[in-house]
This record gives sequence, C-alpha cells and structure tokens, in this order.
Amino acid sequence: MNPGVCSAVTQSAGAHGSGVEDSGIPVSLKGTQGGSVWFHVIRNPELPPEVELEKISWGNVSRANYIVMLHVFPGRDVPEWVNFQDKFEKRVHVLNITTLRIDNLTLEDSGRYRARESYRRGRQYDQDFRLRVYKPMPLPQIRGTVLSLTPAWCNVTVECDANGTREDLTVTWESEGLSRELEQRPAPGPAPNPWTMAVNLPPSQPSTSLTCVVSNQVDQKTATRDLGDVCGHETDPPGQTGAALLGGILGAVVVVLLILGAGLVLWKRLGKKRKLEPRRGAGSQKEHGDPDGGIHYAELSQQEAGDNRDKGKGAPHLEEEKLLTAVYGEVHRPGQALSII
Repeated sequence: MNPGVCSAVTQSAGAHGSGVEDSGIPVSLKGTQGGSVWFHVIRNPELPPEVELEKISWGNVSRANYIVMLHVFPGRDVPEWVNFQDKFEKRVHVLNITTLRIDNLTLEDSGRYRARESYRRGRQYDQDFRLRVYKPMPLPQIRGTVLSLTPAWCNVTVECDANGTREDLTVTWESEGLSRELEQRPAPGPAPNPWTMAVNLPPSQPSTSLTCVVSNQVDQKTATRDLGDVCGHETDPPGQTGAALLGGILGAVVVVLLILGAGLVLWKRLGKKRKLEPRRGAGSQKEHGDPDGGIHYAELSQQEAGDNRDKGKGAPHLEEEKLLTAVYGEVHRPGQALSII
C-alpha cells in the first residue's frame, strides 16, 4: 500500500428480520494529510442470493447523530448528494456501489463515517468506520555534540530532530558497527528521553553509524549519521586545534626564511658582478692584438724598467727575464687560458 493511502474491508453482521443491524465494532482507517483513503463494504454472506442491494447511503456520525452525505445506487457512477456537497464533492469518488474513496485528506476529515446498506424487503445493515488523518511525516535529522574527546574515547550525544512537533510520533535507534559493550544508552537527565542518545566511542572504531527511525501510524522516515564525522571533523579538541595552527604558522615561517635567504644570495652575486664590469672595461682599452698568435697581452711597465736595468747583463739572463715578463702579463688576463710563447 502506498504512503498516505489506506483502505478497509469489512463484512456486515447478519440480520434475521426487518430493522437496522449494527456491525458493532467500527473499522479503523488511517490516512495522511493530502493522501487518500478507501471505504469498502462486502455483502453479508448470510443474505440469500436473490436479495438485491438497492442502495448504500454514506454519511457522518456526530454525537450519535447520523447525517447522510450521499446515496449510491447500483449501475450509477454518479452519487446523489444530500449533505456536505461543498466540502466533499470534488474529493469523493464512487468506484462502485460498495467502494468509496476520499482524496486530498485534511485533518478535519478525521471522524466516524457510516455506510448503511439497504436491501429489498426492508433489510438494512450499518457499518461504521473510524478515520484518523495524520500530518505528513517530517524528514528527521541527527545532530551530534561532542561532550569530551580524549585519545581513548569520544563521548558524544546525538539527538534525533523531527523538525516540528513530536505528537503521535515514536522514535527508535539502530546502530551499525557498534559493539555490544558500546551500545547507545538514553542521555542522562531527570526523565528518559528517547530522542537523545549518549555514546562512548573509541576514535579507532571503524565505520560506526546510528540511524534514527521516526514513525507514526501511517508512515516512517529515517536518518543516518556517521559518528566518525561527529568525533573527528565537526568538533576537534583544543589541543589538536592548537597543534594544527602552530604547525601551519611554523611552516609559513620556514618558507618565508627560505625565500629571503635565496633572495639575499642572488643580490650579493649580482653586486659582485656589477663591481667587476668597470674593471674589465678599463683593461680592454689597454690591450692590443698580436697578429701572429691572436693572443692579447697587457702592456706592462715593469718590462721596460727591467730592460733598462739589465742592459749590461748577458744574453741568457735577458731571455729568461723576457719569458717571465710574458708569463706575468698573461696571468693577469682574467678569463684567458695560460699560454707561454
């Protein structure tokens, strides 16, 4: 049966003679606001087959007064309205002479209804129905609060919130992955509250969840919550929060220091390079090319002074002095390979 749709099948009590017989016990019907409900009557098997049903009168019973709402006749799909036409005409549908349906139920439709069967020879049977219309079931939510969190235990309280009134609602809890010794218990308080549960959960407990089942007489809704999310993500202990914050700050400081250090090294290297550029430019103006070997030599004043002092010395000593002077000039050429000619 679909949610919000109820039906009932009843059999009238037998009657032996004229007059009206009451079946005694009303048939209980339940519906949801906005849903539909069926009223159905079965012919009394004690009646002889030749006794024909002439009509069924559907009505409302209020304070022991039976007020006829409409008549239904065999072979006719359209009822004959007597009372409450403005209230029910667009919502009442006659499926057949023994079946009536009311759509788009309202809370005011709750009450007692009566179907009076009229047969030939004056026989009549009454069957009463008691209809109760409920509000639609709200979708519950589970809210979790961590009372305390230690390395060994997570003490959490969960509440099943029905998003409205709890009248005519019942709640039950189902657990998955929770061992027996850790089963939930009602939260402490002056009176047991089935809507709130307290659970002690080890942080290492894998995949533990609680399901809140909210139901009324006609419908049922559920909500499930992973306790690992409540203990691990929504409420972190102050120690863990502070440690995570301190770690983030230290990491940022280290990154900044590395960037500053790298920038300082690059700045020093660029400064030294700029200082060497003018010296190299001045030295290049004094250099001249050697057409024979292609190697440039610096003009050294020390060579002239040496030549003047050693004019009286022998030829071997003069050759040695020239060789040393050439080597000296080549060494002072930065960026050139050492060559001895």
